[in-house]
Amino acid sequence: MENSAKPLLVHSIESFGTHDGPGIRLVIFLQGCKFKCLYCHNPDTIPMVGGTEEEIEELVKRAINMKSYFGDVGGVTVSGGEPLIQSKRLIPFFKRLKEEGIHTNVDTNGRVLTEDTKYLLDNYADLVMLDIKHIDPIEHEKITGGQPLANTLRFADYREKSGKPMWLRYVLVPGWTDNPEHLHALGKHFKDFKTIEKIEIQPYHMLGKHKWEAMGWTYELEGVEENTPEQIEAARVIFSQYFKDVKVN
Repeated sequence: MENSAKPLLVHSIESFGTHDGPGIRLVIFLQGCKFKCLYCHNPDTIPMVGGTEEEIEELVKRAINMKSYFGDVGGVTVSGGEPLIQSKRLIPFFKRLKEEGIHTNVDTNGRVLTEDTKYLLDNYADLVMLDIKHIDPIEHEKITGGQPLANTLRFADYREKSGKPMWLRYVLVPGWTDNPEHLHALGKHFKDFKTIEKIEIQPYHMLGKHKWEAMGWTYELEGVEENTPEQIEAARVIFSQYFKDVKVN
């Protein structure tokens, strides 16, 4: 599985990211995603075409040049889009990063769990940040454009069985994902997972709205206001009953 060294299809790259895993990170956003989340702030990463082919060794060199900034906890995060669509191409990339002593992290929605994905996760992914869109199957499909929740939960189970670290991420959208009953249900589902180190609450924002309009897509959350401090605190209090570390990004 490690023989493929094809270029990664990259949407964009962010240096010195501080909200995409531990420490300071080089964040590589890959092109393509099967989800079409209503609140996606990078909808231009969704199409499976586009992006720029980036050679793996060039990306590794870029990461090596940042090692002094990474320190003991920083490293490289692949995000998207959905990075695990390119699992096979990520294997040689993450292998090279590990050879250079660089921490690796995958920010994923958990839809993809192929044999290549499992090999990548088991051998080279130091951390997985799993985006939970909703804990109710029907609401999950509404938010993601018809994608089943079962795939994400299966992915979470696989990571849990591996014993390797995982963070959860949850976008708090007023009227959509902030129902206390659902927040409790999410907490109860994951409360006994040993690998979950923290859950991150991502407050809803409309920074991607103009991108939807530029792509000729309808922004279906028109009129949804950003979270109040009280709404965020209410979610934090609920999650704190189930998770040892709750962070608001």
